[in-house]
Formats: sequence, C-alpha cells, structure tokens
Amino acid sequence: MKRGIAVFVSVAALVGFTYFVAGKWAIHHTTVALSDILRGDRNVTVEVSIRRDREMEAMAEMIELPVVILSHGNTVKHTEYSFLTNTFAARGYMVVSIQHDLDTDDPMVTKVGEEYVGRRIQYNRGIFNILFAIEQLKQLYPNADYKHLTLVGHSNGGDISMYFAKLHPDMVKKVVTLDNLRVPFVTDGKVKILSFRSKDPQFKTDPGVVPDDETCARVGIQVVKTEFQHNELSDRGSDRVKSFIEGAVHDFLNDLGEDDSPLNMPRLSKPHPTIDQLAAAVPGN
Repeated sequence: MKRGIAVFVSVAALVGFTYFVAGKWAIHHTTVALSDILRGDRNVTVEVSIRRDREMEAMAEMIELPVVILSHGNTVKHTEYSFLTNTFAARGYMVVSIQHDLDTDDPMVTKVGEEYVGRRIQYNRGIFNILFAIEQLKQLYPNADYKHLTLVGHSNGGDISMYFAKLHPDMVKKVVTLDNLRVPFVTDGKVKILSFRSKDPQFKTDPGVVPDDETCARVGIQVVKTEFQHNELSDRGSDRVKSFIEGAVHDFLNDLGEDDSPLNMPRLSKPHPTIDQLAAAVPGN
C-alpha cells in the first residue's frame, strides 16, 4: 500500500513538473524594431521566435542557435506565418521573421519582359533588410549561427529567399519556398531546397523557375505539388493546409538528419550551468 502511494506521489510530481517545464520551455516571441540609418532610417521590424530552453542555453553560451530567416509574401504581414515559425522554433531554431514592405513603399508593378518582371528592386531591398537584420541581431543574440542560414519565404518572399541564396550561397544551407514565382531555383546541389507549389490559376509560375524532374532528382530538390491556393500557404490557410506543410517540413528536416536533440546542436566550449542559473538568465524570471 505504501509503495502504491509512493508511486502515485512520484507520478503526480512528474506530471506537475512536466506541466511546469512545458510552460517554461514554451516558444518565446519578441518584436524588435530596427532602424537603418544608411537607408534614411528605414524601419525594419522583425519578430524573433525561440524555444525558451534553447534561448537560455544560448544566453549561457552553451550552444549556437541555428537561424531561420522568414520572408513574407506581397500584401501578407511577416507575422502571418505563425505555423511555420512555431514549427522551426519547436525544433530548436531561432526564427527571424522580417517585415520587408512598408506602407510608404511604391507599389509593386509587374513589367512583362523585364528580368523577374521588374521585381528586382523589391528583391534587392529584401536582401538589404536580411543583411541589416543579421548584423543588428548579432549584438542581441551573439550565440547564433548566421553563417549557415535556413531561408523560408512565401511568394515574393520566396523569390527574395532564392535570390539571396543565388547571391550569397556561402551563407545559406537550406531554402524552403511556398510558391515563389519569379526567381529560378539554385541548382548547384549545395543548397538543400524544399518548395511547395500551389494549384492556383491566378498565380502562374514563370518558365524556368522550377527545374525539371531530372534536375531536381539529381541535385536533391524536393518539389511538393499541392491542391492549395496561393494565399492559403500562410496563416490564412485552413488547419489542413498548415498541417500538411508542417508535416512536409518535418520530413524534409528529418531526411537531412536535423532535429532538436542537444547532441545535434552546435555547442560552445563553456561549462554547463545549473537549471536555476539558466532560468535566472531569462528576462522576467
């Protein structure tokens, strides 16, 4: 009887501790408003999302956080991809969602016949935003790996991501696009690519953007053709759409041998602090 009571108390304590840890290690979202003085004090707002236990380990200089840069689509806000943000953050990434477009920006105009139908100015602006955000975040989150980025982007943001990988291949490890339409995929095999394609008659992919099946198989590009609409590839989509994308992203990362195990996280040569020391390092604790 006493043994049974002891087991019950132990299980109850474990359940209580599990709930405590689940809340403690929840994903932490922080909005950071930056200003680029070299571009007329242009506002570059980012949302940084990190799993709380990984954030504490990085603050204690135990690990380097892998970094995801997320770029939104045209007319969609940077905060409208929470399902993807949480998917990557839950696996131990620091996710940086950048607001590229401002209300004061000139509207995007399609110019058929020009390179990327005249979108080059938006792509260059997005790349400047990414590089600027990285330099600023190095001061706030110094123990993150900014040299092997994972780029995630929807529509125009997917084109920004692919164009960044084209111009800065040494900084990019993976690219995940959701129906980018203009910039051709990088096909050197050095950058791992996962791309979701919509089935939307209003959003047609330009010729030459998605490689043929033979090229994809040869260089390891994964193309996922869906029945979804273009704008459903964001928080605006149904739970079914988001669950499908989340599952495919997990499979993609699993195939690359990446998970959130501490054994697979880049570690720094610092002694491990105690849990209490980690908790004390987090603001608000």
